[in-house]
Amino acid sequence: MPYFTYIIKSKIKDRYYIGSCEDLTIRLNRHNSGGSISTKAYIPWEIVYYEEYTSKSEALKREFALKRIKNKDILRKIINKEI
Repeated sequence: MPYFTYIIKSKIKDRYYIGSCEDLTIRLNRHNSGGSISTKAYIPWEIVYYEEYTSKSEALKREFALKRIKNKDILRKIINKEI
């Protein structure tokens, strides 16, 4: 089963959230239903970027690498596949 690292963006604020999961649809629904404390205040969310991996450990490794990026301009370049 594939695993995903994803970036979602709030539709109401200039906020991003980075995570990983097995099913993008289920995970996005959980974010948008208020099931995640860290994203609840910025509902609704949309998936703006994702990468697919063959193992959970690979997806988590990439999630943590993306979370270390604190510059939104760099995240936008990743989302737009400029880097």
